[in-house]
Amino acid sequence: MTRERLYLYDTTLRDGQQTQGVQFSVAEKVMIAQALDQLGVDYIEGGWPGANPTDSEFFSAAPKTAAVMTAFGMTKRVGRSAGNDDVLALVLDAGTRAVCLVGKTHEFHVTTALGCTLAENRAAIAESVAHVVAQGREALFDAEHFFDGYRANPAYALECLRAAFDAGARWIVLCDTNGGTLPAEVGRVVAEVIAAGIPGDRLGIHCHDDTGMAVACSLAAVDAGVRQVQGTLNGLGERCGNANLVSLIPTLLLKEPYASRFETGVTQDAMAGLLKTSRMLDDILNRVPLRAAPYVGASAFAHKAGLHASAILKDPATYEHVPPGVTGNERIIPMSNQAGQSNLRARLAQAGIVVDPKDARLGQILEQVKEREDQGYAYDGAQASFELLARRTLGQCPQFFEVKRYRVTVERRKNKYDRMISLSEAVVVVKIGDRKMLSVSESMDETGTDRGPVNALAKALAKDLGPYQDCIDSMKLVDFKVRITQGGTEAVTRVIIDSEDAQGRRWSTVGVSPNIVDASFEALLDAIQWKLIRDLGQPGREAAE
Repeated sequence: MTRERLYLYDTTLRDGQQTQGVQFSVAEKVMIAQALDQLGVDYIEGGWPGANPTDSEFFSAAPKTAAVMTAFGMTKRVGRSAGNDDVLALVLDAGTRAVCLVGKTHEFHVTTALGCTLAENRAAIAESVAHVVAQGREALFDAEHFFDGYRANPAYALECLRAAFDAGARWIVLCDTNGGTLPAEVGRVVAEVIAAGIPGDRLGIHCHDDTGMAVACSLAAVDAGVRQVQGTLNGLGERCGNANLVSLIPTLLLKEPYASRFETGVTQDAMAGLLKTSRMLDDILNRVPLRAAPYVGASAFAHKAGLHASAILKDPATYEHVPPGVTGNERIIPMSNQAGQSNLRARLAQAGIVVDPKDARLGQILEQVKEREDQGYAYDGAQASFELLARRTLGQCPQFFEVKRYRVTVERRKNKYDRMISLSEAVVVVKIGDRKMLSVSESMDETGTDRGPVNALAKALAKDLGPYQDCIDSMKLVDFKVRITQGGTEAVTRVIIDSEDAQGRRWSTVGVSPNIVDASFEALLDAIQWKLIRDLGQPGREAAE
């Protein structure tokens, strides 16, 4: 059976940039565009030329892509011809193959926001689209507030769509701009638009997530007949965000009826890099990835309950709707004080640790986990630390280096500008073989900002590990979480650190102590130890000589 083509249109570089607290640089926009092109989306909306310097500069620096690079703008202003509208001219001057123009389709917005007549707005839509088509560009009409407009005056909303369609627009994009329309209504309205004469293969859907249903609304629109789906990476966007392409893409490729009915520009191989692409955007934004994100979250394939883990060992399909690897993710069997033998054996097997099921030390590991969690540790969120605990119990944890001592000092003083600042300094002494090495680092970064005592300690620890330095140079700390597990003067601090390396691997470690520095150092040591075991297995000869 021949599958229908479904087109994916990404608006991360424009809609995503409207997210509170997000401001891409030109270099970051180029990086994102390249990742989107590698993923296989059909259209990349690069921004609004002339709206801000970054968007204007991006189109000059935009990479060559197989995806259709698209400039965004608005229809001409009433009272001017399309050829004499300077705002529209800037959009066309970007030189993109496609141009998307936003226009009003809600009579309330036409009379209140634009202050013109319904007929004038309809004419502006038609003239603007015709002008873009006359320049040899592919034209898209972004029907702003369409669902609200259709609810208020369906005849006029349809007239606006027809004006763009008759003027030659390749795509008419139905926008749920306020994000309040529910899936059933989206499906019904799309069906009525098609019945009114706008073909489904000329329609797109653009949903916002203000009810948490942007993905569901997008799928409802596809079910009803639209053949272009718009969204953003990780659901970035104004207010509550846009439809999340990271969720939509695997759903369309893996779930019925979409998988057998449609094809997209995204291949199965490309989809295996979806987690990496999602994490890349989080790194650019300096955000912690959402653990519960569908398909790509760290907890998306985590099985904590013993009953679940037991079933997963027999057949992963018992508690997994798709294999984790299809999006580049992996299965996790967390350890906690709720764990049983099934969780333990599955987790050890994942780590490549082979143990006889009758080995009495398995029970010792479980007892240690329960005792340590009673002290404040949390191994379901720190799998790397659990693995090290198990290895130590089983005698399978090599000692690459020994920390002989460390010291952290915090000083409050005036700088050369006569301002009070804090400065931390850390000293770490490690022993590798017969050699002792002392490293010193401070908390001030290259911009003159104090990053705190834990930062100084982390830099000192990773500054000189002799033969293992190359291995840990690519490590970076991506998240640092602190929680007080007891109150009062006997408070105990739990620190969980998330680390990442150049291969895109991410792992979590935990430390517990009444002293936050000690807890942090314990987690840092585990992070480095786990990385060395993963890359080297056993200490090299050079360390023992």
